[in-house]
Amino acid sequence: MSFKKEKICVIGAGYVGLVSGTCFAQIGHRVVCVDNNKEKIENLEKGILPIYEPGLEKMISKNKREGRLSFATSIAQGVGESNIIFIAVHTPTKENGETNLQYVEDVSREVARAMDKYKVLVSKSTMPVNTGQKIKEIITKYCPKGLAFDIVSNPEFLKEGTAIKDFLEPDRIVIGVESKKAEKIMRGIYKPIKSPIIFTSIESSEIIKHACNAFLATKISFINAIANICEKNSANVEEVAMAMGLDKRIGSDFLKAGIGFGGSCFPKDVDAFINVAKKSGYEFNLLKEVKKINKKQREIFLDNIIRHVPDIKGKNIAVWGLSFKPDTDDMREAPSVDIINGLIAQGAIVKAFDPVAIKKSKEIFKDEIMYCKDAKEALRDSVALVVLTEWGHFKKIKPEEIKKLMKFPRIFDGRNIFPLRKMADLGFDYHSIGKNKK
Repeated sequence: MSFKKEKICVIGAGYVGLVSGTCFAQIGHRVVCVDNNKEKIENLEKGILPIYEPGLEKMISKNKREGRLSFATSIAQGVGESNIIFIAVHTPTKENGETNLQYVEDVSREVARAMDKYKVLVSKSTMPVNTGQKIKEIITKYCPKGLAFDIVSNPEFLKEGTAIKDFLEPDRIVIGVESKKAEKIMRGIYKPIKSPIIFTSIESSEIIKHACNAFLATKISFINAIANICEKNSANVEEVAMAMGLDKRIGSDFLKAGIGFGGSCFPKDVDAFINVAKKSGYEFNLLKEVKKINKKQREIFLDNIIRHVPDIKGKNIAVWGLSFKPDTDDMREAPSVDIINGLIAQGAIVKAFDPVAIKKSKEIFKDEIMYCKDAKEALRDSVALVVLTEWGHFKKIKPEEIKKLMKFPRIFDGRNIFPLRKMADLGFDYHSIGKNKK
């Protein structure tokens, strides 16, 4: 297939930037990923990744070897070598919920000063509405007078654990533009990817990303609220969710009850969208409740553990899963952090296992918890098993084996990975989410 292979610079070698840059190289473009963290860049040159994402390490190695992917610490170098600049830097949330755009603004100034000809500048990070116009003002102020450029918004919709597939086989590609020239260039960049491309205004594109994540977070909190009602009325939330999901207007995705959402996207984006709405003169009370329900879900789960484990102080509690979801080592806003901290506060001895997140966990908990070499080791001499992440490996361990290894057969299943009836028949004291034992 013939298409124009572009020279692309991706600024920010974090989760979004690294995955996006690598995938752009994979489809044929020449990409340089720039980051001001010298150690990170040196490690990437050696093949050491700052994140865990299935398939990413091999893809980086392949594209480096074939000369399509490189790494640098100089923005000026990246801008000089490229025609299209993707800004994929960190956009953290301030205490008041507002998005901190300091890194975006700093990078925009550096890019502007390094420009010597027409460039397309693309915001890839999740940014609040009107950020594109702010970038445009900065570029206009600091780039050589009279130099033409275009600003574009191209939000990412990458899920940790399936990010490569999400990039290469997306449901849709959203691109906000202001000119036909920019539209043509962006359409050309994505030509090898056979998915619908939605062109909008920059402002619509910026709102689309926040609206999508806010809606999915709402769906999760909604089914968790339903789960709490089910538990109080001898109903099964899985049966309720299945019937709801068959309604085409609702759909089954994100209707799985559990201990709530975490990670780097949903919590941050919910806060940011609440703030965006407030600045626009609208109080987004629905999202405020979504946030409250999510926090409360962790508290309900922890209270249930404390209530059902007699004399928890000094007792071994096995914990399966530390990352906020499977197939990632990300522990940002992970429910495990609040729940484990609550167990520690009660004096419990936490014996934890996670296939990939132990290194990240040690940065958070230090030596406050015990780390086990595998899931079974965590079970030995434990009076309870707490399931916090739905790793596929955990589902393959037979309940009969779990029972033999534990001091007392008690499970608090925060992800509903075990069948309720079977656990009851095997004699477990089994606590799930939204499934009454009756």
